[in-house]
Amino acid sequence: MTIERQQVGQRMSRIVKHNGIIYLCGQVCKDATKDITEQTMTMLDKVDELLLEAGSSREHMLSATIYLNTMADFSAMNAVWDAWVPQGHAPARACVEAAMARPELLVEISVVAVER
Repeated sequence: MTIERQQVGQRMSRIVKHNGIIYLCGQVCKDATKDITEQTMTMLDKVDELLLEAGSSREHMLSATIYLNTMADFSAMNAVWDAWVPQGHAPARACVEAAMARPELLVEISVVAVER
């Protein structure tokens, strides 16, 4: 049983790989002063970067858990999500309202994928 950790910090690894499964730590936007659309777009850009680094892609996602600061942003977030997820490759997904680490953060995602 091999566990590979990448970008390891004190509290978490950004990528953990085990038996061909890739686990990404929670990802947030690049600029928390932006609106939900921009925050979602840049958050998903970071997911793309990490999946590529881990040897995967959005077509290989198994599941995604999305955390919203308020469900009032659900439709706007989904508009970005729906354009980002490749048709026919939607992962299992949950979306919940949650308190964020910082109040200006509107959205966060955690992703599980498989290696290509």
